[in-house]
Amino acid sequence: MKRFLTACFLFLSMLGSAHAATDAALTRDVNAFLDGWHQDAANTRMSYFDKIAKDGVYIGTDRTEVWTRDEFRKWSKPYFDARKAWTFKATKRNVYASADKSLIWFDEQLHTENLGPCVASGVIRKTRTGFEIVHYQLAVAVPNDVVEQVTGIIAEHEKKAKK
Repeated sequence: MKRFLTACFLFLSMLGSAHAATDAALTRDVNAFLDGWHQDAANTRMSYFDKIAKDGVYIGTDRTEVWTRDEFRKWSKPYFDARKAWTFKATKRNVYASADKSLIWFDEQLHTENLGPCVASGVIRKTRTGFEIVHYQLAVAVPNDVVEQVTGIIAEHEKKAKK
């Protein structure tokens, strides 16, 4: 009986390890996909937009920037045509997945060349052909110590815009 219980324990331990390896593999694949997506923008490759689902949404830093994939492609076209898009480099990323791993969500901290530190979160759908971004939201990371100053500047800007 002791051997049977030991064998069962070992078997269950191996199953737990296989599950962990699958999660590590998924995280590695998601990281490679997202890093490649960011590199596509940095190198102004139009394949950047192909990684966003047809029904995908991109939310930028301005509250007016809520775009479908095709709207975002149209807005971005002058930057890509001029070969001067944006460069985002993830410095930290957390990846999560549904039990069946068909839906993945993540958050990331980004180093950017023109916006300073940013944070983003998103949702990825796993399809038969790979991953596609369904939702991405970018935000400038404002340190708590300066939030009042920043929100004051925004309030002043909005007052002027209303005039």
